[in-house]
Amino acid sequence: MPFLGPFRYPDSPVHYRRLKRAYPKIVRGEGVWLYDADGKAYLDGSGGAYVASLGHGSTAVAEAMAAQARRFGYVNGTQFTHDAAEEVAQALTALSPGLDKAYLLANGGDAVEAAIKFARQYWAEAGRPEKTKVLSLDPSYHGNTLLALSAGARASYKKLFSDWLVDFPRVPAPYPYRADGDSDPALTGEAFERAVLAAGPDTVAAFIAEPVGGSSTGASVPPERYWKRIRALCDRYQVLLIADEVLCGAGRTGTWSALEPYGVLPDILTLGKGISGGYAPLSAMLAPRRLVDVLARGTGSLAHNQTFSHHPVTCAAGAAALRIMREQRLVERCARLGPALHARLSGLLDHPLVGDVRGRGLLAGIEFVADKKTKKPLPRSLRFSEALADAALERGLVVWPNYGNADGEAGDLVMLAPPFIVTETELDELAVRLTDALNAVTKAVHAGRKT
Repeated sequence: MPFLGPFRYPDSPVHYRRLKRAYPKIVRGEGVWLYDADGKAYLDGSGGAYVASLGHGSTAVAEAMAAQARRFGYVNGTQFTHDAAEEVAQALTALSPGLDKAYLLANGGDAVEAAIKFARQYWAEAGRPEKTKVLSLDPSYHGNTLLALSAGARASYKKLFSDWLVDFPRVPAPYPYRADGDSDPALTGEAFERAVLAAGPDTVAAFIAEPVGGSSTGASVPPERYWKRIRALCDRYQVLLIADEVLCGAGRTGTWSALEPYGVLPDILTLGKGISGGYAPLSAMLAPRRLVDVLARGTGSLAHNQTFSHHPVTCAAGAAALRIMREQRLVERCARLGPALHARLSGLLDHPLVGDVRGRGLLAGIEFVADKKTKKPLPRSLRFSEALADAALERGLVVWPNYGNADGEAGDLVMLAPPFIVTETELDELAVRLTDALNAVTKAVHAGRKT
């Protein structure tokens, strides 16, 4: 039976993710649109949380999940395999040449945890137990479980739990908008080499990074030379390269892997979010047999166990979603529509608070600043990105807000990641609604009041 509102804390039994707001109740989705119980339509401009790559209401994925659930819903991944796991793993490895084995999990944080643990375990079983350190970028984000949170560099998320977190040596992120020219060490790879040498190459197990920036750097795209240099340095110092493509992978940036345009193959790849189209929680860690063989000859298993790993129904969702991506050539469509999205957003650069518009494929970030010349961030007290996301939602547009990209606390941006099936007409509508929301919030800021 339908539940009646209000859908807010403490009136509902749900512990919502945000406790100081009311929630529209979504009752239906179709294509790039979501519809609430009052009949209001929302253009899903961020795919939820960069997840709904196929759009909403796919009967093919729903039927595949139902068919699997009718056969059986759960088996223990330590004792059995099944067709859904074999099919989705075959599809993922076929799309990722050189990465032969897929470990199937439930969400991106799980995949990151598995990748970091795998790197540590690999070196231990390869006879190099001293290689324990994992380097990561600053700023960055890799998830909210404690190890994934340790790997990330989002100060506002980590502050409360700092006593529980592991220390990861930091490397300045390749962030062209905030870099000090093309020769900035963060853009050339020199900063990474310095960090490896400072940590001691014999102690460094891996380097984890998003090939194209996620929410912490707002779809920032490193220069072409960057990843080739990083790959060469990882090879020189025997450091495993972990590409976290939970957000930017699976076709979102116009190629299956965001590293593809750089001609670079990681040692370990994490995927999530869009690989099931959002119809079920599914993620994966991919690695080559040459690494997995070390564990197979040693302890015989990865020391990362999850009850719902290799789950039949989620694997069935992933297999169906990947089949649809392939048959409808949605990755190619994403590449084709990417320039159209960025062309429509480029007009925002004339706005006095817009410092940068960037991204690749159907992934875009818009960074807001108080001063375009100095790139000084807006005061955090304004909560500009959150206010903009709320104003967009009022106008029937879903965007993803973030902050802290400038110094860990200050810095506002919003990100866009519409489903791959979005049309150019819908991109027009997205740009109109976003511009209207931005103008409204800017007017409110200038008037010294909140929207």
